[in-house]
Amino acid sequence: MVSVRHSIWHEPRPADAPPIGRLDWLLAGVFATAAVVEGVVRPGLVWRPLVTVLALALVPALLWRRERPLVAALAGWGVAALLSVLQATGHRGDLGLYSMMAVLILLYSLVRWGSGREMVVGTAFVAVVVALGMYVSSAGWADAFGGSFFVLLFVALAAVFRYRADLWHRQQREIRNQERVALARELHDTVAHHVSAIAVQAQAGGVVAGVQPEKAVEVLAAIESEASRTLAEMRSMVRVLREEEAVAYSPQPGVAHLPGLARADATPTVEVLLEGSLSRLPRSVDATLYRLAQESLTNAVRHARGATRVGIDVRREGDAVTLRVSDDGQTEPGLAPEPGFGLLGMAERAQLLGGSLSAGPGPAGGWVVEAVLPVDAPA
Repeated sequence: MVSVRHSIWHEPRPADAPPIGRLDWLLAGVFATAAVVEGVVRPGLVWRPLVTVLALALVPALLWRRERPLVAALAGWGVAALLSVLQATGHRGDLGLYSMMAVLILLYSLVRWGSGREMVVGTAFVAVVVALGMYVSSAGWADAFGGSFFVLLFVALAAVFRYRADLWHRQQREIRNQERVALARELHDTVAHHVSAIAVQAQAGGVVAGVQPEKAVEVLAAIESEASRTLAEMRSMVRVLREEEAVAYSPQPGVAHLPGLARADATPTVEVLLEGSLSRLPRSVDATLYRLAQESLTNAVRHARGATRVGIDVRREGDAVTLRVSDDGQTEPGLAPEPGFGLLGMAERAQLLGGSLSAGPGPAGGWVVEAVLPVDAPA
């Protein structure tokens, strides 16, 4: 209970309070007109000018109810308290206007748009005013219960809409966070793979330039090709992010594109083996298999010491697809690399589809990454 009170007291104001608009001016105008008309034509009303002026004092409060909810509530319910005090001094007749029911709007706005401190202070003041009004009017138990329930109904409605909007904003933030994580994975996988390929080609170019100058042209062409592919994929991502409406962009690569990762004329060589029925995989599984293979290959090229071969094997067995990427590099027994963004992103990709991923030294040496994904994985 103490923690609940503490959290309410420190509750900030909602950040999505709209500014004063046409509907607010319309509400204020309708209320002012109703107050003036009622103050003129209502029979049995005592001190018409004073009561009407006090009612019109609520017009600014209605306009400020979101920007200054506590001030508006104190002003509106302060007028109600003043009328109750005048009634208690012995004035016979009616001192209240039906249009003064607008103070309930101020109570709603206090709970909907106020901070925790403002809600506590304001609702306490409203409770005192309501109790004073019931005492002055000598309300019975039934009237007191009905009036209290009516006031609490506005408080409950405001609280429901307040926390419903807060929940919606939290969901939107969670969606944005998920999109940022997904985008980070895509950027990491795309850029890291192509940049690693460029680095390898550049290192090879430095070696062959002095021995076989004619080979340097081929290396430069490969570097240019990788750089062009990187720029094309980056532009595609940026275009999707910048456009408000859906745009046409190249689909994500899948299992059918894995043979394009094979390299026979580079070190390490890359061999790709596809087994089983892999032509009708769900798009999410198809794209994830390619990204996992691509990232695993990137890690092997960058980190596998002395590796001469990298194997990419994909096979379908029943309702699951297994991806295995292995190299013949040197590994030190008992030494596990610190997990980076690559391994973290791969594990997240597999887990999102209900699959699993493992990475570690292979039984015959080198490094092995193995992922198992269900064929009926969710999109």
